Amino acid sequence: MKKIILSITIASATMFTACDVLTAVADTAIGSTGTSTGLTNDEVISGLKEALTVGIKNGAGLASKEDGFFKNDLIKLPFPPDVIRVKEKLEKDPTGLGKSKVAEFELGINRAAELASKEAAPIFIDAIKGMSIGDGFAILKGEDNAATNYLRDKTTAKLVEKFSPIVQNAIDEVKVMSLWEKVTTAYNATTFISGKDEVNTDLNKYITDKAISGLFKLVENEELKIRKDPVARVNDILKKVFSTLD
Repeated sequence: MKKIILSITIASATMFTACDVLTAVADTAIGSTGTSTGLTNDEVISGLKEALTVGIKNGAGLASKEDGFFKNDLIKLPFPPDVIRVKEKLEKDPTGLGKSKVAEFELGINRAAELASKEAAPIFIDAIKGMSIGDGFAILKGEDNAATNYLRDKTTAKLVEKFSPIVQNAIDEVKVMSLWEKVTTAYNATTFISGKDEVNTDLNKYITDKAISGLFKLVENEELKIRKDPVARVNDILKKVFSTLD
């Protein structure tokens, strides 16, 4: 009977989506003691943790490199949208100085995000290490971003706590505040004439929130690769598990 079921599973594998394959793997492991896949539940989860760890390191590594944010349109920090009128006003400066200040500022906030992102991987990895068997199989059987959602739930508060002082140091290191003061001073000088309100924004919170959001976008991309691309299954355990459905 087991052989018949296994044959049906193998014959049907080519019709599975990536998510279906993950679900089938999880169901097979849950319903066996290792005789079908040659792996125990613990080994399957261990393989998943290892794969996610590699994905996390890849994603965080990309973000923390120079231009990791600035030259990646997916996660690049834009000029703070709540004060976009500042950018629009300065870019109309006929001397070109306003536009130059905006460009320097946008580079600065992305550099701050890149510096802070160096601290992300250990926080993500701690969350992965704390993953239970139940968590692991929920991820395997979940949506294409189930692991990302798990990490978002487990790490966001810690990331904010860790990132905030680092972002502040980065703001100081890359002189973002000085750049911001130049931008706002130039803009606020015009409000005296126009009668508009002066601007002020919490740069630390803005950069921290955007940096974390960008990291999760990269993590989600890495998760999708693991689910859909056999090449991204980076350890022997996952390769062995998936081979039962090849």
